[in-house]
Amino acid sequence: MRRAFGPLRIGLEFLAVAAALAIFVGPLLFILFTAGKNSQEAAAMNLSLPAHPQYWKNIVAVVQASNYMLVRAFVNSLILTVSSMAILVFVSSMAGFVMERRRGKFIAPAHFLILVGLMLPPSVITTIWVLQGLALYKTLAGLILVEVALGFPFAVLLYRAFMVTVPRELDEAALMEGASSGQLFFRIIFPLLQPVSATVIVLSSVNVFNDFVNPLYFLPGAKNATIQLTLYNFLSRYSTQWNLLFTDVLLVTIPPLLCFIFFNRQIVAGMTAGAIKS
Repeated sequence: MRRAFGPLRIGLEFLAVAAALAIFVGPLLFILFTAGKNSQEAAAMNLSLPAHPQYWKNIVAVVQASNYMLVRAFVNSLILTVSSMAILVFVSSMAGFVMERRRGKFIAPAHFLILVGLMLPPSVITTIWVLQGLALYKTLAGLILVEVALGFPFAVLLYRAFMVTVPRELDEAALMEGASSGQLFFRIIFPLLQPVSATVIVLSSVNVFNDFVNPLYFLPGAKNATIQLTLYNFLSRYSTQWNLLFTDVLLVTIPPLLCFIFFNRQIVAGMTAGAIKS
């Protein structure tokens, strides 16, 4: 039985790997090949190597399009991502610390609200109404607050799960030495949260950097364009520049891809650190 099952298992594993390659690597190759073609070749929309590769020419055309909109959009996305991550880590780490360490009547309702925020989709009309009331609609600051609010529930759950691995004896020893609550958190607890902070930063920053819907709704306008909205530059009702569109997609894909490659271990460590209580 075991000998008969061996070839079958190997065959199934081979099919699984082949399916994964077709699903994930196929689209990447299509983007890479199309980004190096001219407009006539790209219009065929097939998975073939470019006859005369012109990657640099397409990159220059994409960067210069719409008066260097890609450069402005990259700066806007960079400001949006960095600011959102700084606020998100600062707020969600403190919230996770309090929810794990404190015991009181408000902890259970707070945990329920966080779960609700994680499951329910945001209301666009209501959010626009709130931003208009705060005079933050069509501003980068308003979009930063929206991104922080959307990422807050997931980040708090990660921080709270990771806090289980931090011994409570550290809290007691620091308080006995005369440390305040703020000193306890920022000098002792927060440096220990580096693995989960790296996970929150990488996962959330990729989501914010790749966000298309929220900037479209809450930050309209050509001057306020983010990196994902530059894809509109090469879409037209009558003719679409597919080679430039996929060149833009390739340029947009590179930063998140590098982020995942270099911080893969930190992501796994932060996601699994709170699974087993030490």
